[in-house]
Amino acid sequence: MPGSKKKVFFLIFVLGALIFYKSAYAQVVSSADLIRRAKEYDGKSVVYQGEVIGDKMSRGKFVWINVHDGDNALGVWASEELAGNIRVTGAYKHRGDIIRVSGIFNRSCQKHGGDLDIHAQAIDKVSDGIKVKEKISVVKARLVLILAGLSGLIWILIRLKQR
Repeated sequence: MPGSKKKVFFLIFVLGALIFYKSAYAQVVSSADLIRRAKEYDGKSVVYQGEVIGDKMSRGKFVWINVHDGDNALGVWASEELAGNIRVTGAYKHRGDIIRVSGIFNRSCQKHGGDLDIHAQAIDKVSDGIKVKEKISVVKARLVLILAGLSGLIWILIRLKQR
């Protein structure tokens, strides 16, 4: 009897480890794949990863966030609690937090006017957003000065010709 208890415990342990492993390392789905195969994914649990862009839009105890994976941005509906660790959203001078969203994909969400979205069940921050330094191209700056000078010269010549 003691040997069979060990076997049962070992079997439960192995099955639990496999279930945890599968859920912890679920395959990330791209936005292109979600859009292309929307019917297949509709109502199913997905994992989607990308940069948070734009503003977090509060709606009571929930927020809308847009997550861009490099190809497309998808709307994510999440509780304030789940989205609470998002600090930086992508904009002109910032690269937003990179997050991994686990949730239910909706091809045409009836709750949100028929939009394609993901209802988040978990959000993990992959990396923090950063401030992006603006680099001015010396070549472009010189080109702007030359074009401005030429425009000014043409304007002066036109004005002199009209006299």
